[in-house]
Amino acid sequence: MNDLDLAIELADLADGISLPHFTDQDFTVETKPDLTPVTECDRAVEKAIMDRLAQARPDDSVLGEEFGSHGDSSRRWIIDPIDGTKNFVRGVPIWASLISLYDGEEYLLGVVSAPALGRRWWAAAGQGAFASALGAPAKRISVSEVDRLSDASLSYASLSGWKELGVLDEFLELAESMWRTRGYGDFYSYMLLAEGAVDLACEPELALYDMGALAPIVVEAGGAFTNTVGLPGPFGGNAVASNSRFHESVLDRLGRVAPKETE
Repeated sequence: MNDLDLAIELADLADGISLPHFTDQDFTVETKPDLTPVTECDRAVEKAIMDRLAQARPDDSVLGEEFGSHGDSSRRWIIDPIDGTKNFVRGVPIWASLISLYDGEEYLLGVVSAPALGRRWWAAAGQGAFASALGAPAKRISVSEVDRLSDASLSYASLSGWKELGVLDEFLELAESMWRTRGYGDFYSYMLLAEGAVDLACEPELALYDMGALAPIVVEAGGAFTNTVGLPGPFGGNAVASNSRFHESVLDRLGRVAPKETE
């Protein structure tokens, strides 16, 4: 089984655990030390993925949100079992399992599976980005061709993080200069970007497991994915993703501010 087929299998495994719990709202919620919620479903999904990887790719390393890092191979699976846990616990269907594979800092693949939306996105290095919906045939996706901020749509998660980063005024000025803004949030902003439905997505503070699966899909769809300084990929502590046509201008308008922390 090749890596992408295995990643799709892992997404099926995750969906089979998470969706019934979400549909029935059958779980308990705890609070982690960083005050974010976690459910037993998060842990069950991550453990199931880790167990399958131990069988199928025993020499690879794994980084997961709930159980941390295991192994020292340069080939590393990066897992966020449920991205959008706050949505999950409130019954909002915008959440997904994020699965990616990197060799060092080079992406090999990314898969985003959002079963409550009936949507899945995936990409492998050099092979393009794809999406499917509710049993429909998969289709190749690409970013938009909008080339002016005044014609562009922005998707973001919240305003508080930009205030903490010290560039709330700059972010608001950027938003006001654009045609449309909506707070779709979490993984969904970046998948809409990859599909060409929005043109810019950004968040001021993210972990590697939040971004690992997003970057390959955005880049393979023709977009750009960096942090606020301009460092490519998901390793810079936050994200600015665009259709690539005005990416540098956006970074300039945000002051190329460094994230609070980087991984």
